[in-house]
Amino acid sequence: MFFSRLALVSALVFNALVPARADWLNFRGPQGSGFDPAAAQTPAELSDKTLAWKIPLPGRGLGSAIVVGDKVFVTAASGPEQQQLHVLCFAVKDGAPIWERRFWATGRTMSHNKTNVAAPTPASDGERIYALYSSNDLVCLDLEGNLVWMRALTLDYPNASNSLGLASSPIVVGDTLVAQIENDSESFAAGFDLLTGVNKWKLDRPKSANWTSPTVVIKDGESIVALQGSDGILGLLPSTGSEMFKVAGGASTIPSSAASGDQLFIPSKGLTAVKIGVSDVTPEKVWNEANERPGTASPLVIGEKVYLINNAGVLTCIARGTGARVWRTRIEGPFSGSPVAGAGDRLFIFGETGIGQVVDLSGEEGKIVSKIELGETILSTPALSGGALYIRSDGHLWKFSGAL
Repeated sequence: MFFSRLALVSALVFNALVPARADWLNFRGPQGSGFDPAAAQTPAELSDKTLAWKIPLPGRGLGSAIVVGDKVFVTAASGPEQQQLHVLCFAVKDGAPIWERRFWATGRTMSHNKTNVAAPTPASDGERIYALYSSNDLVCLDLEGNLVWMRALTLDYPNASNSLGLASSPIVVGDTLVAQIENDSESFAAGFDLLTGVNKWKLDRPKSANWTSPTVVIKDGESIVALQGSDGILGLLPSTGSEMFKVAGGASTIPSSAASGDQLFIPSKGLTAVKIGVSDVTPEKVWNEANERPGTASPLVIGEKVYLINNAGVLTCIARGTGARVWRTRIEGPFSGSPVAGAGDRLFIFGETGIGQVVDLSGEEGKIVSKIELGETILSTPALSGGALYIRSDGHLWKFSGAL
């Protein structure tokens, strides 16, 4: 019996230390910021030629797909009151269904008509899938679909909800799953143990509806979780919840910040760039541009440029170092999802009406080089992995391949 327990403990520890096998494990990919320099050979165009497969989904959802190895995962909610929660797994190669798991919602399933219960994007550590729903149900499954643990957070925090629905996506940082459960009543953020789902820490947050998601900024070689809310940014150690830095002055509660290295680009008073110092409790403000105001879409940082989309559907490129505008171009919106990019000079964005666009960033100004109309409502953000792009609509999961 002793050796059996020892083997079990060893296996659990080993699984916790295994590095992630995919490059898109959460909302907006690495650091939760939409840019993955390792995502090479992304589709040159979005067209029938590059459409690899299209798979129907059993319910609606806003959450993006995530990719782990040769599997792609997505969540959904179905039923008249969205009480049926789905986690679905498909084969990357051909979209073949591998498994599906269903759960009954234990919390409130009310939401605005535009959103729904499967609004948050799931997250992964490369060995497990962590799915959070607006009903405050948090489910952990292994890659084969076996239930590891489940938290019905409404039982512990019965007032943690709002009438419009929750949408913040969790993220795995080190050995901790970090989630923001922020609303106008029982608002909090928490770090959950990956193997058990037990709270490692919990912090009270401003009592204000908030749909932003955590991002990760690198401070002195260490990953710090940046929580954005109506009062600004709070930087925490993911394993303990200890405060590392704070950016006061308020911030948007819809588009999330974008991180790149030790810099954070915050939708606050327009757009504000700060630099996280080695020992500074208050980060250095690099610049603020009041006229560069992100809409619903979160900003994107690629190299020395920052890209943002305003509510008028204008894509703006600004210089990372100074905040000066480089160029502007209009793209076809409106947008609920955010842009993403890989190693090439292409930005991908999908609008609410189902129009996908590819913007070439290599010239003196951005140029739309490809456009496709999918004919379904799309409120989610694309995912990039293995030279392919994944996007979920109200009814389907789509894969576009980089190979023409």
